[in-house]
Amino acid sequence: MDIVQIIKQFFQEHYPRDHLYIAGFLGVLFLLLIAAPSDDKESAVPNKTRQIPIPISFEAITDEDILPNNNLELSDFVVAKEPSAGVSHWRNVEIKSGDNLSDIFTMVGLTDQDLFRVLNSSDEAKILNRVFPGYQLNFLIPNEGELEQLRVLKSPLEGFLFTRNNNDYRVEEILKEAQISQAFKVGEISDSLFMAGQREQIPVVHIMEMANIFGGVIDFILDPRIGDQFSILYDEKFLNGEFVGNGEILATRFVNQGKTFIAVRYIDEEGEIGYYSPDGESMRKAFLRSPLDVFRISSNFNPRRRHPILNTIRAHKGTDYAAPTGTPIRATSDGRVKRASRNGSFGNLVILQHAGGFQTKYAHLSRYANGISRGDRVRQGQIIGYVGSTGGATGPHLHYEFLVNDVHQNPRTILDKLPKAESIDPDKMARFNEQTAPLLHRFEELNNSRILNLNQPSAD
Repeated sequence: MDIVQIIKQFFQEHYPRDHLYIAGFLGVLFLLLIAAPSDDKESAVPNKTRQIPIPISFEAITDEDILPNNNLELSDFVVAKEPSAGVSHWRNVEIKSGDNLSDIFTMVGLTDQDLFRVLNSSDEAKILNRVFPGYQLNFLIPNEGELEQLRVLKSPLEGFLFTRNNNDYRVEEILKEAQISQAFKVGEISDSLFMAGQREQIPVVHIMEMANIFGGVIDFILDPRIGDQFSILYDEKFLNGEFVGNGEILATRFVNQGKTFIAVRYIDEEGEIGYYSPDGESMRKAFLRSPLDVFRISSNFNPRRRHPILNTIRAHKGTDYAAPTGTPIRATSDGRVKRASRNGSFGNLVILQHAGGFQTKYAHLSRYANGISRGDRVRQGQIIGYVGSTGGATGPHLHYEFLVNDVHQNPRTILDKLPKAESIDPDKMARFNEQTAPLLHRFEELNNSRILNLNQPSAD
């Protein structure tokens, strides 16, 4: 008899069948307890492959919102803990369109649990819910899976610093003082303001802003002529000698068909920024002369126009601006959205109601701007939609109508009949002159210097 049979016979002779069943059950239970994971810190870490997407909020941005492609020095920012000598524990990520925070945290070796710990550490931490493409995220991870610090940089000059404090993170604002330098550019029209500005390497945002500043006095589709000149003075920002962004336009000039228009920046007592002529007249007119920055007129206001589709004589009660699909459309004056919906042959339509019985219509839009819906208030120059070809349109264009007390008027001529722009109050002119006179003096010096240089004979 072998040893297995001897043991089997022993248990059958000395232990009842019920006892054997209980012993077997206890044995299995003991094995399961041994195999179960311990309740330590490492076992509590969730599977790193599991992702809970936290979307990044995106809005319309200008090139001011996008960081320049330069290398930031870590010494530019104060940190509570320096990395070990010769070893970099920093991981730097630039947010791109479509990214989410969960993916970014996983990419640098952190977990969703780490992300939620940061997000829920304080009310200030909620700023992470509103980060944009171009933002820089700098992670200090001295040991694997340990987030010591996180820098969220909106620009090289401002952002937030998260520093671990036990199981939470305290948040501090990062504010860097930029060195300001002034840039002066001069251009001449040979095709368009946009192309001329690009040739002079003027930032796109400033080209568009210059057109906006003069939009109440110059029609940039009909008025400009070859040989028209412009000049612009604006701030540039530098940090440790490196360019980090553009500032505000300080003064600008446009010479159109021999007539000179000058605008200077002024900040009133309430902190509102506006542009005025040297004698204090606001450049902001009641209505812009056009709702688009880039376009050509394809059809004018005409009560006897032949309809291009129906081939019948039908009044054309507005002006058609041909422009590429997606071109931004701006509100020509302050007002309230009366309608933002589909409307038959108009396609996607926006109607704005303005003070004084004025109304403007914008038809054939490809889509509406974010936040544009019935009842919303809009400001002059605000983007309300984008050029398209919805409804009865033969191609991408904006159909723009102007009504006074429900009667259609020619948008091209009615503006000359509207009230003049407001001027600085006489009792505030002293403050206006004190603030703007140095800018205008500097601006004229630069313009005169450029004219002298152009008139000097060449060395040849």
